[in-house]
Parts: sequence; C-alpha cells; structure tokens
Amino acid sequence: MDNEKLYPNMTRELNEKKAALAPDNIEAWRNFSKTVFKAGALDEKTKQLIAVAVAHVTQCPYCIRAHTPQAIRKGASKEEIMEAIWVAAEMRAGAAYAHASLAMEEMEKHK
Repeated sequence: MDNEKLYPNMTRELNEKKAALAPDNIEAWRNFSKTVFKAGALDEKTKQLIAVAVAHVTQCPYCIRAHTPQAIRKGASKEEIMEAIWVAAEMRAGAAYAHASLAMEEMEKHK
C-alpha cells in the first residue's frame, strides 16, 4: 500500500485546518506538550528518547518522525535512539507473552 495514502504528509496547512476546528483543545494540547517535554526530574534528551520508544510501541509514524530528530537535537546518539527502540520492542514482546496467560486460562476451560 502507498504510505502517502495511508499516512498523509503533515503540512502547516493541514495542521492549521485541524487546529481551527478545535482551537481551545489544540492550545491546551500544545501547552501540555511543551510542559511535558521541559527539563524536570528528567532531562530533555531522556524525555525525547522515551517519546521515540513509546512512538514505536504505539506505532505512530508521525511521532517517530517528530521525536527522532528532536532526540538528536537534544543530544541523543543514533546508538541511544536504537537502544531505546530495542527497549520498546522488548516491552511490546513482553506484553504479548504476558497476555498469553489469558489464552492459557481460556485453554484450561476447554480441556
């Protein structure tokens, strides 16, 4: 499938159109986002690495494209980014395995 059809390019025009449909919501979300990514107990680089990892778990191509360069700008190396992605992959695989307990429970009902 053509990714252009599946995931349209994000443009300033498209973002402005979406924002115009719910201006109060987008303002609140933008303020929330700015606050979340400010340095606090975690530095900005660490927060961006977390965002890259979470973006891979949620499989959000827009988030991957946005947060990967942000992580680099905040000082993350390519190796750190890839390691964060591997942590995300392990967590996703771990969740699938952990949920196998549900399948086991159901299988036990049908001996």
